Amino acid sequence: MLSRWMSGSSRNLDREYNCTVRLLDDSEYTCTIQRDAKGQYLFDLLCHHLNLLEKDYFGIRFVDPDKQRHWLEFTKSVVKQMRAQPPFTMCFRVKFYPTDPAALKEEITRYLVFLQIKRDLYHGRLLCKTSDAALLAAYILQAEIGDYDPGKHPEGYSSKFQFFPKHSEKLERKIAEIHKLELSGQTPATSELNFLRKAQTLETYGVDPHPCKDVSGNAAFLAFTPFGFVVLQGNKRVHFIKW
Repeated sequence: MLSRWMSGSSRNLDREYNCTVRLLDDSEYTCTIQRDAKGQYLFDLLCHHLNLLEKDYFGIRFVDPDKQRHWLEFTKSVVKQMRAQPPFTMCFRVKFYPTDPAALKEEITRYLVFLQIKRDLYHGRLLCKTSDAALLAAYILQAEIGDYDPGKHPEGYSSKFQFFPKHSEKLERKIAEIHKLELSGQTPATSELNFLRKAQTLETYGVDPHPCKDVSGNAAFLAFTPFGFVVLQGNKRVHFIKW
C-alpha cells in the first residue's frame, strides 16, 4: 500500500520515518511516513486499517522525552511534533468519550471504546465501588470466554484475568459468581454493550486526570469528562462543573 511512496535514493530515504502505533488491543500497526506528513495522514492510515468510520472520538497520543503525554495534532507535521529520535512510537486511544456509548452506530466503534474503558479500569483511572467493579469485570469475562463451563473453568478461574491494578480473593469470587449466575447466554457484543452502559454511569467515566494541588497544597487531579469538569481527591470527586 505504501510502496508508491518508497524510493531507493539515499536522499529520499532520509526523508522517511518508521512509525509504530500501539492499538487498544495491544497489537501494533507499523508504517512509513514522509518527513512532511501531517498527523491527519497517519490517523487516516490507522482508521483505514481498523475500518473505522466514526473517527471523531479517537486520537493518537505520544510521550515526549520528559515523560509528558501529548495528543498528536492533525494539522501539523508528525516529525516536527516528535522530540524523540525515530523510529517513532505512539498509541491509538479514545480522546473524546461518547456521552452515550450505546448510541454509537458501528460495532467496531463500540468495541474500541470498550477496550479503552477496560484499560481505564485496569490502570485505575475508572474508579468505582466494589459491587460495580465486580459487575464490570464479570462483563469482561463473559465477553472474552463466554458462558461459564465447569469443565473448562475450575475454581479460581477468574484470577487468571487482570481487571484492576490489584484486587482481593473476595472480589475474584464475586466476579466469578456474577459470571456464573447472571450473564449466561450473553454474546460478546451484548456483554460489551452492557459494560459500556454501566461504565458511563460512573463518576470517573472518561476522566483523563492531570495532577495538581488545591489551595491548601493537597494533592488533587483535574479532569475533563464527557459531562463536565471535575476535581478529584483520592477516589472522590470533590467538585463538578457541568458543561
